[in-house]
Amino acid sequence: MRIDELTVGPVQTRCYILYHEDEKECIVIDPGDEPERIRKRTGDRRIAAILLTHGHFDHIGGVAPLMEEGTRLVIHPLDEKMLSDPELNVGMVFFRKSITAPAPTDRVREGDELTIAGMSIKVLHTPGHTPGSVCYLIENELFTGDTLFEQGWGRTDLPGGDDHEMARSLRRLVPMMKEYGIHPGH
Repeated sequence: MRIDELTVGPVQTRCYILYHEDEKECIVIDPGDEPERIRKRTGDRRIAAILLTHGHFDHIGGVAPLMEEGTRLVIHPLDEKMLSDPELNVGMVFFRKSITAPAPTDRVREGDELTIAGMSIKVLHTPGHTPGSVCYLIENELFTGDTLFEQGWGRTDLPGGDDHEMARSLRRLVPMMKEYGIHPGH
């Protein structure tokens, strides 16, 4: 599996493009901004799915322009309302911008397994940063969104954040850090 990482937008969100060399499709994780740049990096591959680790503005801002016929939009149902509500996704709070995304095609929960673009995906529900935060385990690589940062973890003081849930999620992920490649949200 190839992993292309792009840092996008004003808060430096990490967006990932995943594909196999022999596949004509790819997966995009957390396209927070700069959809033209993301689209360019996908090359001639069709975006089979956009996986969202959670619903904050800096992870959903580039979704709408990247959607095409048949593209799946995946999120946990506890964060679904954030896609259409700029107050909940805190775009209005930080940038006074109404950032939204289309309704999801797929709602995933703990333990769900998907196969998209030739890749096996396992969903880990890791609440704390938001109620519906998830990590995606894809071929021994863990995409954590804002549950884990490169030098810490996501904040819990935004709407829906929960210190106790975050601590529980972090205790779950720490042992996995030795087993898998970790790809954080920032």
